Amino acid sequence: MSIPVFGLGTFRLQNEVVIDSVSNALDLGYRVIDTAQIYENEADIGTAISQSGIKREELFITTKIWIANLSKEKLIPSLQDSLKKLKTSYVDLTLIHWPSPNNEVSVAEYMAELVKAKELGLTRQIGVSNFTIALMQSAIDAIGAKNIATNQIELSPYLQNKQVVEFAKKHNISITSYMTLAYGKALQDEIIKNIAVRHKATPAQVILAWAMQSGYAVIPSSTKRENLASNLLAQQLNLSAEDMAEIASLECSDRLVSPEGLAPDWD
Repeated sequence: MSIPVFGLGTFRLQNEVVIDSVSNALDLGYRVIDTAQIYENEADIGTAISQSGIKREELFITTKIWIANLSKEKLIPSLQDSLKKLKTSYVDLTLIHWPSPNNEVSVAEYMAELVKAKELGLTRQIGVSNFTIALMQSAIDAIGAKNIATNQIELSPYLQNKQVVEFAKKHNISITSYMTLAYGKALQDEIIKNIAVRHKATPAQVILAWAMQSGYAVIPSSTKRENLASNLLAQQLNLSAEDMAEIASLECSDRLVSPEGLAPDWD
């Protein structure tokens, strides 16, 4: 994988809440942080990172370009603004957060701008988020699959997104899973709870381990230090083939994130 398999998500966390979450995570050993322009928390994350005293080169920071900034006039300036907020001269990964609604800005235009951002040293790697197979193909046609590090998609035991995963795999594009715990719904699943009991683990650890063993990167978030510490231990949990099959059986196409006016035509 060209990107780390385990990191910290910061969606919906702002102000002191995100500063505390990132500070606790860094103290516990997290070194991967995922944010986005639309989260409006880049400056607070920059504060938490600078206060931590951890060297920049030890961290892997991802941000995402919002749809209002996809044009060639706006993408790079918006990324430069994100870097100022994050108090860094570069990010490790920059993603297109959502495809441009109604293709107002073409895939070719904003992917080319991402390549320029990389050439300028503003970002080490580039990729996409919430892209369907057709959109991934357009991105590949524009800049080549080798330049696309990941597609960050909603992926949980209830929405396993197999078609997109297989297409990405065929083109050596990694998958980053978000909403891996299905807004916490999957934590209450009896099958997952039973697997957790067998392994003396938490349901969250089981789900995160399932995703990582399936080959995906994960970016769970939490505001509680004990949950941050517990989630980190998912990396040490080894599920059996039987466990993996039981979780795979939970697929039910239960998509939780599909904002009207923003979501593409899902596969």
